[in-house]
Amino acid sequence: MRFDIVTIFPDFFRGPLDFGIVRRAREAGLIAIEVHDLRAFAHDRHHTVDDRPFGGGEGMVLKPEPVFECLEALHIPSWEERIAGGAQQSVILLSAQGKKFDQATAQELSALERIVLVSGRYEGVDERVGEFLADRELSIGDYVLSGGELGAAVIVDAVTRLIPGAVGNEASARQESFSAVEAQAEEGPNSTCGSRGLLDYPHYTRPAEFRGMAVPEVLVSGNHEEIRRWRRRTALEKTLRNRPDLLDRIALSDEDQELLAQIKRKGKEIEI
Repeated sequence: MRFDIVTIFPDFFRGPLDFGIVRRAREAGLIAIEVHDLRAFAHDRHHTVDDRPFGGGEGMVLKPEPVFECLEALHIPSWEERIAGGAQQSVILLSAQGKKFDQATAQELSALERIVLVSGRYEGVDERVGEFLADRELSIGDYVLSGGELGAAVIVDAVTRLIPGAVGNEASARQESFSAVEAQAEEGPNSTCGSRGLLDYPHYTRPAEFRGMAVPEVLVSGNHEEIRRWRRRTALEKTLRNRPDLLDRIALSDEDQELLAQIKRKGKEIEI
């Protein structure tokens, strides 16, 4: 997998891409990352990459010329080829107006051979970049950042960990929160109880008691079925509390429905 990142702040990426799984994947040859300075493709004396928008308004907008020239220098397949699926490559514009990036999108992108990430600016990018150059426009959340650099780093990390060999324990990656429900359901229930689309269950490690705070007794009982059920219940409880919208996206089993009913009854008793 190759990532090309287009930015006006190339030095930004000296930190985020030099640690953890991304660094190990680069060293193992699983991914390659190239960062391209957009100003190198601006030909005036000041290497200007932005301008005021037609029709007036506040702020400056990234111009189309340097972005198009940069991608032409990278020999990216045509927009038509990429849209038709004839190329295992994608050009992504990071934008607050884009489709929200999620685990399903990360999974889709991990199957490609090359991803180009164009870091937009908070005031915007000339619309012709999104309409005639990028084949998708993504946002990492419903908030405004100063630029797309943080979003690009997030996408690189999320996609990299899905590439076979990037994570030491691939089963761990499959059982994380937001992972594909179908992939996890195939494995069936077990003592570790993957989240299967829910937020992750709580984790504890040694010591079993720390400053008066004890690990839940069920986790040291050795009863794998009880551990599985406890983890599923606490995952449902955390999801209901922090991200109830996720419960509408997955198929809940009869056991899940029973556990949710227990959780809701317990919540009502506490309120009373």
